[in-house]
Amino acid sequence: MLQLIEFIAVIASAIYGILLACRKEMDVVGVIAVACAVAFGGGTLRDLCLDRTPLFWIANSHYVMVVMGIAIVGSFIPHLIDHTRRYLDIPDAIGMGLFSITGAGYAIEAGTPMFIAAILAVVTGTFGGVIGDIICNEIPSLFRPSPIYATCSFAGAWVFLLLELTPIDHTFNVLAGVATIVALRLAGLKWNLSFKATRASGS
Repeated sequence: MLQLIEFIAVIASAIYGILLACRKEMDVVGVIAVACAVAFGGGTLRDLCLDRTPLFWIANSHYVMVVMGIAIVGSFIPHLIDHTRRYLDIPDAIGMGLFSITGAGYAIEAGTPMFIAAILAVVTGTFGGVIGDIICNEIPSLFRPSPIYATCSFAGAWVFLLLELTPIDHTFNVLAGVATIVALRLAGLKWNLSFKATRASGS
């Protein structure tokens, strides 16, 4: 179940990475690099924290081939990118939701406390985007005043983790966690829900 969700998350995150790279007018190599960074970055950090080997994208080499294939196709069909550019936030939200729940699930399987599992959900769900933003020479949205991001992942992870303590079916728990994250993220974007910037006194 977690592996299937992870594969869908990889595809959703790769699409976000492709759209991000195309917005920066990168060539095919750049598009592939950003797509891979966004799709694999958060999960790689999760695996390193949990000492999971081999890394998930090495253990599932078809992930890399699928991401590269999508990136190459996206690079050579610019009109398709133009039509999908305005939907950039949707694959970002879906990818974050799916990756966050897999992060929480793998952390619980590894025996971590629930709070650590929620933190690793945030790492898994958001740090691919952080790496992608850095490659694109942007301050990551995770670290600046912008519509709520990590908060969505953290909240959805707790929905999933608490439901896992009940006799409710695991599939429902996963869907509830993902739906919470996606709904909060899209709501944050729609109504510009964000935290204020921290400023030094006298600045």
